[in-house]
Amino acid sequence: MHPQFSKGLVWFRRDLRCHDNAALTAALQQCAQVHCTFVFDRAILDPLPRQDRRVEFIRESLVELDGNLRTLAAKPDAGLIVCHGQAAEEVVQLAQALGVDVVFAAHDYEPQAVARDESVRRQLQDLGIAFQTVKDHVILERRELLTQAGHPYGVFTPYMRAWRRRLDEAPIAQYSIGSLGQALAARPQPHCQPVPSLEMLGFEATNLQQLRIPVGESGARTLLDDFWERMDQYDQTRDFPAIKGPSYLSVHLRFGTVSIRQLVSLALQRQMAGSTGASTWLGELIWRDFYFQILANFPHVAERAFKPEYDSIAWEQGAHAQSLFKAWCDGKTGFPLVDAAMLQLNQTGYMHNRLRMVTGSFLVKHLGIDWRWGEHYFAEKLNDFDLSANNGGWQWVSSSGCDAQPYFRIFNPVSQSEKFDAEGKFIRRYLPQLATLGPKSIHAPWLAKPLEMAASGVVLGKDYPTPIIDLAAARERTLQRYAVVRKTVQASTATPQ
Repeated sequence: MHPQFSKGLVWFRRDLRCHDNAALTAALQQCAQVHCTFVFDRAILDPLPRQDRRVEFIRESLVELDGNLRTLAAKPDAGLIVCHGQAAEEVVQLAQALGVDVVFAAHDYEPQAVARDESVRRQLQDLGIAFQTVKDHVILERRELLTQAGHPYGVFTPYMRAWRRRLDEAPIAQYSIGSLGQALAARPQPHCQPVPSLEMLGFEATNLQQLRIPVGESGARTLLDDFWERMDQYDQTRDFPAIKGPSYLSVHLRFGTVSIRQLVSLALQRQMAGSTGASTWLGELIWRDFYFQILANFPHVAERAFKPEYDSIAWEQGAHAQSLFKAWCDGKTGFPLVDAAMLQLNQTGYMHNRLRMVTGSFLVKHLGIDWRWGEHYFAEKLNDFDLSANNGGWQWVSSSGCDAQPYFRIFNPVSQSEKFDAEGKFIRRYLPQLATLGPKSIHAPWLAKPLEMAASGVVLGKDYPTPIIDLAAARERTLQRYAVVRKTVQASTATPQ
């Protein structure tokens, strides 16, 4: 078949892989020659701290992607053209300099990215260059799945049922490059430079290598192979932070070094064989799609509550609020599970999903802090930060989001600790100063008997903080705080989906 375009450009963003890549495959199918680019976007990078694991993860993954592209092309001078600047400007300038007819990219759903892509589309159109974007990062997007009334879903369970029915009706698309890689073009001068170093980008090395976080497509394959052996137990192990239960693929899904279609296909395959663990994990992947379609259809959630009535809540303010928030950020609240989880986040950029719920609920419903403060902190720290999932999770714990937990459901950090870290293994890992405490006292040191505390050598207020709040009093304040929306929330629960 004769190619539709003479020359095309693939703009990699959240899809840093060759395998099952929708934009790359479309370009290779439709163009006689294909160039590939990635832009380190200064609009995103400039506000970041100079040590950021995500930037290092991207950089290392690009080195592998560059090598994989050259292998596919069977040309040593092929590969990735890496730019550093304002993405909306760099892509247009590069497309013009290369003389391409079309630019391909995968859809993005974040409000700022949507605005960026629209700007690129207009600029390219003025130059007579087409801009084609394709679905790649999710299974079902935007308005592909609607209620019988023709509206986007706002409740997860009916969305999940409809999502599963859709997949029963139509198989998941798969994209194979095959021999099409020969269309990958050699990079012209002056675009033959290697992937820039962190230093050239203005960043410094992090502890990414010490943490042994695998990068690129090969890293994703390593993690997936490992999880494949544990998937059947996922439903039994996923809630315990001291156990190797999760897939640890979230950062790879975030940057597209693994295909969501591949993961869903594998989960479905295992589920059909009777695996409850695979079915539970598939549910988590569906939650991911759900939050993406929420962001796409209700973009106001990026700034405000999904349920507008929750914007009327009066959160703590002033110096007192700042003091409480700092204690939470620093892992110094006096509640061991909360503090250990925050230290895990600060030291590694990762937090176990159960602990994201516990720490989030504690910040909002015990400390009375606006959920957006926590959302922004996680956005800065999480290796796998994704606006849709992060926003959805924070609105869930604050009860302001779609299908959120009821406002009166308040996680008790002590009972959560006793239930999900019964022996205190996770707490001891990140709070070694409490290691000498027994398995009962380690969850609430302030309740331990004086003789045990003396024998352990732990002095509260010196070795470890005393609790910064009283749990019972904090719960009462939260119920009063949420009274402003109570009647509206109760009425809204009867809204049909």
